[in-house]
Amino acid sequence: MKRRIFLRNTGLLGAGLLASELSFAAAPQFPVVRVAPSKRHFKSKSVDAAIKTFQSKVKNPELQWLFENCFPNTLDTTVYYTENGGKPDTYVITGDIDAMWLRDSSAQVWPYLQFVNEDKPLKNLIAGVINHQTKSILKDPYANAFYNDPAKIGEWQTDHTTMSPGIHERKWEIDSLCYPIRLAYHYWKKTGDTKPFDANWKKAITSTLQVFKEQQRKENRGPYHFQRQTTQPTDSLPMGGYGFPVNPVGLICSAFRPSDDATIFPFLIPANFFAVVSLQQAAEMIKALHQEDSALVNELLALADEVSVAIQKYGTANHPKYGKIYAFEVDGFGSSYLMDDSNVPSLLSLPYLGAIAENDEVYKNTRKFVLSTDNPYYFKGSAAEGIGGPHAGQDMIWPMSLTIRALTSNDKEEIKWCIQTLQKTHAGTGFMHESFHKDDPARFTRSWFAWSNTLFGELLWRTYNTTPELLKA
Repeated sequence: MKRRIFLRNTGLLGAGLLASELSFAAAPQFPVVRVAPSKRHFKSKSVDAAIKTFQSKVKNPELQWLFENCFPNTLDTTVYYTENGGKPDTYVITGDIDAMWLRDSSAQVWPYLQFVNEDKPLKNLIAGVINHQTKSILKDPYANAFYNDPAKIGEWQTDHTTMSPGIHERKWEIDSLCYPIRLAYHYWKKTGDTKPFDANWKKAITSTLQVFKEQQRKENRGPYHFQRQTTQPTDSLPMGGYGFPVNPVGLICSAFRPSDDATIFPFLIPANFFAVVSLQQAAEMIKALHQEDSALVNELLALADEVSVAIQKYGTANHPKYGKIYAFEVDGFGSSYLMDDSNVPSLLSLPYLGAIAENDEVYKNTRKFVLSTDNPYYFKGSAAEGIGGPHAGQDMIWPMSLTIRALTSNDKEEIKWCIQTLQKTHAGTGFMHESFHKDDPARFTRSWFAWSNTLFGELLWRTYNTTPELLKA
């Protein structure tokens, strides 16, 4: 579980620095809160050029400020790039936690892929993320977060699971193994570079396949179990650490959601959708880069097909208001949980991940449901409305959900509304947060959450390049 920080204008800004350590711009409402150049972890000429372009063309001063703060936040504050034997290696922390999540690290550098062919240092940085993720998966494919020091003993060593040094947390989440494939696939497609995809990378893909098959739980519950001494019910698994029972129908169990909260019904449908597209991408890469292993290609594709069929058969529900929709979680026995969470993969985010078409009829019905108060985690208040989740608690809206809503929309008014809502709910900090209260954006969690920052920057840059009129003051 990520450590949560609840703040009310404490002066802690997105780089984890005190206001007194920063210089300020002439306009008092837009203080300089980006880390000073001398303290930035990584400098990208292409990202800095994008910031200059955005600021010269977009006349909304607050969006200019937010883009400069948020878009480079991952590079400014969370990446640690080295070369081992000439091979790039990049450790990426989430922000206020010194650990590398497979999910977050992939998502944090994702928006920079578009620049890699014009920025070799940035290309090397992302190749280094892929290399570091490969090492992590080979260390333990069931872990979700790792330390840079392979000998470090962390705060969760007392968890009742197979912990080992160098692992921060061992919450099994399907998306932890999907995100590295997504990053690798699109890096390969964008650059044509094959160097990160060596024998060790192939072993990581094989390990991913094995874990996915184990967690179909066809013959037994598999080797993974997890329990924690905690007062938070979402931080541990029932039934001896295996979670509630499932009927082995071909879907893959995910013990935890991408929020790092425990699932209720272990077949997490958004994560299974993500697994299908990831297996297909991995198969395409193995076929092209490791042609000698056609058996692995066939296994990857067979599992993708099996899970896809099972989603359509077991992963939907008939809602009395919205018709046929995708469930959030199911157990294969006929029970389903109808909701959506703010973290990605979510049901809302499926088109963003390339897992489903935006015009899919069931997705459109699902979207209407999850963006309504019929979704128990859709919160409406005097300051904003949007999706939250159990992780940050009642009435706490996640900026990430608003950003994803815009990134999965073709409705200009909806996109504009999302951007305006995000613009007015950063509580004067100049950064996005994990969550904020629906009635008071100054009540927020996590002042330094690089994924949320960079994702918002991705939305602003895409909007500038596609529909710049939506960014007017």
